[in-house]
Amino acid sequence: MESLFFWVFATVAVAASLLVIGQRNPMYSVLLLITSFGALSGLYVVLDAPFVAAIQIIIYAGAIMVLFLFVVMLLNVPTEEAPSGHHARLLGGAGPRRFGAVLAIVFVVELAWALSALRGTPFPPGAREATVKDIGLRLFREYAFAFEATSLLILVAMVGAIILARRER
Repeated sequence: MESLFFWVFATVAVAASLLVIGQRNPMYSVLLLITSFGALSGLYVVLDAPFVAAIQIIIYAGAIMVLFLFVVMLLNVPTEEAPSGHHARLLGGAGPRRFGAVLAIVFVVELAWALSALRGTPFPPGAREATVKDIGLRLFREYAFAFEATSLLILVAMVGAIILARRER
């Protein structure tokens, strides 16, 4: 039964992710990205990682996607338009596609390197499983600065979006 859920969630995650980049309307892209995050959370549940699934929903589908949705609605961008004139000549027809292909190759190499580094057991023998309390203590003791820096970055992004979207009177 778990195998069936895995394939359903994996199919939804891949299909929604592909549809995100294929949409011209940014609102649909945001909603499909939320769907993809939800399917990814379901995959974490199938893999017996409920804490990571809850964090996926709370942080990504909850907070960050609401921020994206807010920015898209604030900017009131109905559809994506193809570059024309000077920008089209500057970018070249396949420039962004080449850049995306190079990034995809870099990602695949990095993923292969990371998976090769995972050989062996991830935990030493006799190590106990980390609890939610252990994870929380470690996150807020060792990585408190990263949380504060991220919140400041999101605040600056929101202020920047408001400034860009304001209309001159």
